[in-house]
Amino acid sequence: MGFIFNNELSDDLYRYEGHLSKKFLVKLKYVFCVPGFTYIFFFRQVSRSKNTFLRYFWSILLHITKIITHIQIPPRTKIGRGFRIVHFGHIVVNPDAVIGKNFNISQGCLIGNSQGKSAGAPTIGDNVCMNANSIIVGGVHIGNDVLIAPGAFINFDVPDNSIVIGNPGRIISRDSSPTKKYIVYPIE
Repeated sequence: MGFIFNNELSDDLYRYEGHLSKKFLVKLKYVFCVPGFTYIFFFRQVSRSKNTFLRYFWSILLHITKIITHIQIPPRTKIGRGFRIVHFGHIVVNPDAVIGKNFNISQGCLIGNSQGKSAGAPTIGDNVCMNANSIIVGGVHIGNDVLIAPGAFINFDVPDNSIVIGNPGRIISRDSSPTKKYIVYPIE
């Protein structure tokens, strides 16, 4: 299974299980029994496939997984190492979004584009935790070590070491990372 698990995918699995992620049975369990990771698995396969036939094969499996899990993250979306879907279901990410490493996302989240003053798609830094039913829209920049509370709505830039709560979102600055206890098994 090593030929399928490249470094990027191994880092994604590490975010779930730490050093246990190197075991063959753990890999099988996550690919076939954990819906969020199953989506990540097929997403990474499609994203890195150079061969047209393999890309088409993985795309079909990704599409089936999309229907089952209600996760829509297009393969051209740029997502860094250590991507973790904490709770799957009704997750939508714009293909033009750029996401850093050690990113957590939960159910009901939307990362979308907008028109007008904040036109474009979001750029999200490292060590960001996006909790249930939160929304980020527009060509905004989310800094590193940002905790987005459940139900928060963000259409503005967010500085490093911040918590965003509410709708409309309100920033609470911190001296240190508010995501430290939420980003388990971080990739360095």
